[in-house]
Amino acid sequence: MAGRRSEGSGKAAAGRPRQGRPPAPADTDAKRGSHPHYEKLRSILEQAIIKGEYPPGTRLEEQELAERFNVSRTPVRETLRLLASSGLVEMRARQGAIVATLTIPNLIEMFQVMAELEGLCARLAARRVSPQKLAALDESHAVCVRMVAESDPAGFLEANRAFHEALYSASGNQYLEEMTKALRNRVAPYRRYVTYYPGRMAASIPEHAAVLDAIRRGDGETAHRAMREHVNLLGDGFADFISAIPVAEAVAKRTA
Repeated sequence: MAGRRSEGSGKAAAGRPRQGRPPAPADTDAKRGSHPHYEKLRSILEQAIIKGEYPPGTRLEEQELAERFNVSRTPVRETLRLLASSGLVEMRARQGAIVATLTIPNLIEMFQVMAELEGLCARLAARRVSPQKLAALDESHAVCVRMVAESDPAGFLEANRAFHEALYSASGNQYLEEMTKALRNRVAPYRRYVTYYPGRMAASIPEHAAVLDAIRRGDGETAHRAMREHVNLLGDGFADFISAIPVAEAVAKRTA
């Protein structure tokens, strides 16, 4: 009998909530990175960095960003962590978050890799491009031509981005597309300065046309070579690129 009473009292105790210890709150922080609101903020801030609104070396103040995007500091903090994982932002002790800066050797290495990746995209596109994706390439190239004629660097940057991303998509390889786009985003804050170098926009037009012509003819080898030479910094454009870097650094120092 005593044993039964003990068992029954144990079950009753188990059914009662413990006193003095409130239930643990739900761990929402672990889920923030996948929340649509956080992803939208990440995309907006990512594009702001890529478009040069925050040049390399710029300090990203949480409170300032929270006020700009009308959110609390918590989503801003999580967004900065997400951008740090992609390499666009650096988290520094006692400085907080800054737009990532790259050394000249880093940039050369990244552009070498990007040239090969984009060359591979062009090679695959020559074999796999659909009529719809070829039309997207033609359309973005036509906009590039128009932006050069109108001397519109900002418009050209956007059209040029669309051309390159249309090429990635035309490769028919989603993994390659995502990897190439991620690397291009890493160097975009620097690449944009070359666009403003005299004659660079106009020089891009025949380079794009050569890639398009090879893709249209199904000539993968020529498409690969033309695209690789268009992107690689080790050609004639290297000196132009290097000369543009101090301009970027000066802007970053003024806005930090």
